[in-house]
Amino acid sequence: MIILYCVLFVLIAYLVGSIPSAVWVGKLFYGIDVREHGSGNAGATNVIRVLGYKAGIPVLIFDVFKGWLAVKLAVLIPSSLFSPEAIVYLELALAVAAVLGHVFPVYVGFKGGKGVGTLAGVGIALFPIALLVVLAFFILTLIITHYVSVSSILAGATFPFIVIFLTNETRLPLIMLAIIVALFIPLTHLKNIKRLIHGEEHKFDFSRKNRKE
Repeated sequence: MIILYCVLFVLIAYLVGSIPSAVWVGKLFYGIDVREHGSGNAGATNVIRVLGYKAGIPVLIFDVFKGWLAVKLAVLIPSSLFSPEAIVYLELALAVAAVLGHVFPVYVGFKGGKGVGTLAGVGIALFPIALLVVLAFFILTLIITHYVSVSSILAGATFPFIVIFLTNETRLPLIMLAIIVALFIPLTHLKNIKRLIHGEEHKFDFSRKNRKE
């Protein structure tokens, strides 16, 4: 019974994370696939780059929400089946499943985004204080560099240090997740890193208006 619950809820978390808001918003309201424009990424940043804030902000909010929702699925499981320690491990599995769903969405050919927005939702659910600090660091870095990729990578790299030393987290699975985040974000930004090395990475335009390319 316990294994069945775990498999079922991890599958649901993956399916929730797979909801491709960037792709569906682009196709339904603008008649384009954002993966064929801009950076080719199915994420909120590229939606803003291609379609503007009017499309990009709702996509970002939903991507964050689905990460939060996936983790919170754990509250639906009868508490008698799992110890508090086991619930934390289950939440870790749900978080990973949701992010993998965003990066490899089953609904649109397994070609999704980089998972940063969904990771933020996971962070809100599991590390609310640490997430606020990381978000402030991300925004500051973005203002200075104008590179979303650089800001995401650096924010991710600082995340485990903030979790461990600032919030004094002692639960091993959550520390493991924070470390996984620091390793995972650079892996999903390998193309961005190559473009940065060659001076070809797109800078974020804060003044970008709603538009369709």
